[in-house]
Amino acid sequence: MKIFVSANDQQKTELISLNRDQDNELVFSANLPNDKDYKIFDVFFIFSDSWEELSFPSLESKTVFINMVTETLYENDFPSNVNRINGWPGFIKNELWEIVSSEPETVENIFKSLNRQITFVKDEPGFVGARVISMIINEAFFALGEKISSMKEIDAAMKSGTNYPQGPFEWAGKIGIENIYGLLEKLSGKDERYYPAPALKKLYLEVSGNL
Repeated sequence: MKIFVSANDQQKTELISLNRDQDNELVFSANLPNDKDYKIFDVFFIFSDSWEELSFPSLESKTVFINMVTETLYENDFPSNVNRINGWPGFIKNELWEIVSSEPETVENIFKSLNRQITFVKDEPGFVGARVISMIINEAFFALGEKISSMKEIDAAMKSGTNYPQGPFEWAGKIGIENIYGLLEKLSGKDERYYPAPALKKLYLEVSGNL
């Protein structure tokens, strides 16, 4: 199986840990292939933000995975061969991947050869893992805004008290505050529990240059 992977350096580093079948060939590139090259690959993993440039008609017979955490397949009216994955930094190296797919048997066979476990979830913003992590980060920003403690102290407390591998602010730095804010903003449109903390929104505006 010949697999095309569009990823940045950080994503590629996490993907290298895949214990893949020797019959699989992974081709990494920061850019998408040309239309004429689509036919030489069997599977496409698009971790970059350039999935909008894909020629979906040319990929009708291929299995495609796109990094799409906040948006859904339904919203974009994708064909059945396109699947959603969570490509946020830190999630790619996980043994268990969340997948949104309408072709479960095909997807299961692909991930079996990549030595990764999968779980199929509903086509909703944030999957499960990203939604939970974003809420934890948001609560940490509420605590920071209320001056309960510092970022460093909150991170240390979460790691020692809950045995988390990283603290909420460490997670936010790794994932990207724009990703966290974007997901919370979307989720809060239907559920006010996800409304971004003022301190998180302020940091997002500073980072994005909109303050």
